[in-house]
Parts: sequence; structure tokens; C-alpha cells
Amino acid sequence: MEKYINKIIQGDAFETLKKFDDNFIDLGITSPPYNKGEKSKGWLVRNVKYNIANDNVPEEVYQEEQTKVLDEIFRVTKPGGSFFYNHKTRWVRGKMFHPIEWLKKTKWAIRQEIIWDRMIAANIRGWRFWQIDERIYWLYKPIEGNKIGKELKSKHALLTSIWRFPPERKNEHPAPFPLVLPTRIIYSILDDKKGIVLDPYVGSGTTCLAAKLLGSNYIGIDISKKYAKDAENRLKNYLNYKNKLDEEISKHIVEKTFADRKNSNGNTGKFRNGNIIQSKLL
Repeated sequence: MEKYINKIIQGDAFETLKKFDDNFIDLGITSPPYNKGEKSKGWLVRNVKYNIANDNVPEEVYQEEQTKVLDEIFRVTKPGGSFFYNHKTRWVRGKMFHPIEWLKKTKWAIRQEIIWDRMIAANIRGWRFWQIDERIYWLYKPIEGNKIGKELKSKHALLTSIWRFPPERKNEHPAPFPLVLPTRIIYSILDDKKGIVLDPYVGSGTTCLAAKLLGSNYIGIDISKKYAKDAENRLKNYLNYKNKLDEEISKHIVEKTFADRKNSNGNTGKFRNGNIIQSKLL
């Protein structure tokens, strides 16, 4: 497997993953094409076109393909490893498609649903309230059937399950997520450890960029030769992004953990005089 480490591989995600050994990835992060139906939607979606990937296939085909890819990622991930899957709720002719529909069909344990508040709307019509949210699913590969896993350190868990930051704007890729997103995940899950981080739809390489900045190894896969090349170029200039990395890491600080406050009879969120006292970590 050494030949794949710290490489951007140009190829189909599923076919490439089938070549990998079992149980060697520590952590994965991705955001696949959303199957938005680029040929039949309004001007905003029409302008979000991928270089190679087809974002307009029958929904049942799309969901089956995603399930297959996710199960291959499960196979190559170590027991106790995690995969973070960014997707969104979509509507087609009034019918809602939610990513939980196919995630429940995979082998993964769904550990948490995180709301990404993107702060900008993907739609500009009034059929529904403007949708500014996407989902990030924390998927977990259990060890001997234990679906709970280890606790996060307090300095990571304090960031809550709602993440508020805009998508990347200075990027030629049609749907890039910002560097803060994979940075937060890698730093929170691996902490001061190093590992192998996978992104099977690597796009402009943001996941691999975050992994490299944090001292971990990476593997990126993309079907587009152009995007694979763009990702490689960004990785050559990775130190240009260090200030964004440092900004995110600066948020992972606690003055006192829950255990510290409990041992000193401090504020732990208990009822007092009929009122709930909120715990504050900062």
C-alpha cells in the first residue's frame, strides 16, 4: 500500500478503492457529487458542473453507487476508524431525498449528524425557506460490535454539533468545502497522533491539504485528471494555508474539563434551585 500514500490518484473512486488492502485507513473525509440533476435545474445548479463526474443519474442508481463506495471505505478503514461524509437534503419534483436513506444501508454505525451552516443559500427561489444547511455524518467502524467508541477530548467536543462557516470561494472547483472543515475533523479525531487520511472524491485536494498541514499522511482519489492535478499543485504550496490551520486550532482550548470542574465542585450543568445551570467550557 506504500505506493498510494501521499498520492492523488486519478481514477474512479469505487474501482480504485477495490485495489486497497483491508483495515489500513485511520480516517476519511469526503463530499461526493450530489446528483443535483445539472441538466434539468435552474441556472444556479447548471453552473455547478464537474469536469468529468456525471451529476445527473437516476436517483436509485446514485444511491446504490454511494452505498457501494461507502462499504468499500468501511472495508479499508481500521476498526475504530471514522469516516466523515458531507451531503445535503435534496428535492426532485417535490420529493425529498435525504442522505440518511442510503447511509442506513451501509455497514457503518452512524455516530453523529453534524449541521453545517454554510451561511449562504444554494437556492434563490421561494419554494421552500432558503436552504443554507448541509449535513456532515460521522460514520464509525465498530471494534467487536461496540458502536460507541472513544470520547473526544474536551477541547474538541466543545465545538458543538453545529458548524458555522462559509464554503470556499477562491477556488475553481465547483463545490469545494473550506479548509476549516477537514482541519477540524482531523485535529479532533486524531489529535496529536498521525494517521492515514482518505478522500475518495478529493476534488481540489482540501482534505489532503489539511492532513499534510497537520502532519498526517493522505490518499486522494478523483476521476478528473484536471482536479487531480489542481490538488497536487495546492499540496506543493501547502504552507501558504498555515494561517487558516492555526486559526482553527486556536479554537480547541478549554480552561477546565468537566472532570476538573466536578472535582472542584464547580459548574457541571446540574439543577440548582429549580433552574438548569449551563456548563461553560470557555
